[in-house]
Amino acid sequence: MRSRSVSDIVLTATLDVPVPGAPVLADWQRETSTRLALEPGDVEVMPLARTQVRWPEYKRCVQAMSDWLCALGLPDVLADSDMALMACRGARYHHDAEQYGAAAFCNLFLGEDKGMDLHFPNTGRRIPLKHGTAVIFDTCQPHGVIHRSSDRFIAEAVSPDQSFTQIFLTWELPIENAGVADALKVVFDIAGSASLQVEDEQVWFNGAPGIVCPESGRWLTSLSVPSA
Repeated sequence: MRSRSVSDIVLTATLDVPVPGAPVLADWQRETSTRLALEPGDVEVMPLARTQVRWPEYKRCVQAMSDWLCALGLPDVLADSDMALMACRGARYHHDAEQYGAAAFCNLFLGEDKGMDLHFPNTGRRIPLKHGTAVIFDTCQPHGVIHRSSDRFIAEAVSPDQSFTQIFLTWELPIENAGVADALKVVFDIAGSASLQVEDEQVWFNGAPGIVCPESGRWLTSLSVPSA
């Protein structure tokens, strides 16, 4: 297991991408409300293949994202990365180190502005989510999707009877790619002795595995959480 720093850099832009047609939007609505039954704070995978068939213009979204990455000095990295279609109804604060610690997230939001922000509580950075919002950030950095008028995740603010669902494309960019690491200023091999002690990807905070408070985004440690 290789150690590395956690980047607090967030790269963002607003891209000119096509708006999904009514049949695609209706399909997304059925999927999120019936099969997924998204609750406040849920983030779930959507059926990408069905959207690709019903919305051929999605390829323009991929091209726009690829062009942006090229402008950032990251040519070809998108083509070599896994892509998925996701949905969220807000998102509780979390980090993704356990599953995606070797990656940076590259997201393109496809919905309209619904008054929600992507929030990084440790830095205070807020990114309004609207059609064409593109972001790249370290998966280990705590983040959440919250109401623009709030500084916490409040489930009642994204209650199921209101339409706060966001649909987005996401890619996993390899953090050890030289261009990605340089863009996010990631430094490797900073805690060699600690990395020898673990078998699974994780974030350490104050000498112990870090846990994120889902409402505030505040870092906790496993030592500060009462055992069950």
